[in-house]
Amino acid sequence: MKKRNVLLFMILFTLCLSGCSKKTSENTSDSEQKIQVSVTFNALAEFTSAVGKDLVEVKTIIPNGMEPHDFEPKAADITALSNADVFVYNGLGMESWVEESLNASPNTSRIVVIASDGCDPLTNSEEESREHGTYDPHLWLSISGAKIQVQNIADGLSKADPANESFYQENAATYIAELDSLLNEYKSKFNRLPNKSFVTGHAAFHYFCRDFGLEQNSVEDVFAEGEPSTRQLAELVEYCKEHNVTTIFAEDMASPEISQTLATEVNAKVETIHTMESSEDGITYLERMEDNCKKVFESLSE
Repeated sequence: MKKRNVLLFMILFTLCLSGCSKKTSENTSDSEQKIQVSVTFNALAEFTSAVGKDLVEVKTIIPNGMEPHDFEPKAADITALSNADVFVYNGLGMESWVEESLNASPNTSRIVVIASDGCDPLTNSEEESREHGTYDPHLWLSISGAKIQVQNIADGLSKADPANESFYQENAATYIAELDSLLNEYKSKFNRLPNKSFVTGHAAFHYFCRDFGLEQNSVEDVFAEGEPSTRQLAELVEYCKEHNVTTIFAEDMASPEISQTLATEVNAKVETIHTMESSEDGITYLERMEDNCKKVFESLSE
């Protein structure tokens, strides 16, 4: 209780300072002329920048290398939310801290965009639902899901800045066309393959699988928690042998060591698959998604 009170004091103090600095500033910089957008993690930042281009300034709340499921906002993050014209978050239980943070950063003119609104969500297992909520949140790892999120962001920016609605909607349409091109290319490729089963470090790719009619098995659960028991690892070994799995896909933030152990056991290689939660040396979302599609396709073609 004391810890919560201290955090609340820090938030209020920081907001007060922020308000004072605004009042004493006589000059308005170019960045302050832009729509100020706070987003929770990298993929959403890319979508927002693609739609808003030079009319928006995008700030990402969750730092690179931080697992979004584990993130807890600091006072500075609450201040950013308070100052934002638009706030974009994934939803589906991905950012459990959002409701409390929005209540702590009142802003009656702020537009809040839940990027997953309107999707057909996948449900978690009974055990995961008890711990984390009903739905699998990894919508952005599906090209179809990304299209929904881009459109929701365009609608949010249009609401915040109606004078430039056509600009945002045209940019969204252009980006969605690029997503559609990639989706259609790999739908055709995956449809030709008899083998549809692949193995990942954690179970983040169910929406990706739905796009292409694939099946995912994984070392860790949807929320990259826990390590497989000896029995579960043995079952994974049998799964890999039964489905001729030649590649184990690992992510930086989900037990690459165990993925390597499994790969050694079944004489498979380990490849990196992108989760787009953090930026990666200037590689765009579209480039990373194409890389994911290509690697999974090639592994199933062997």
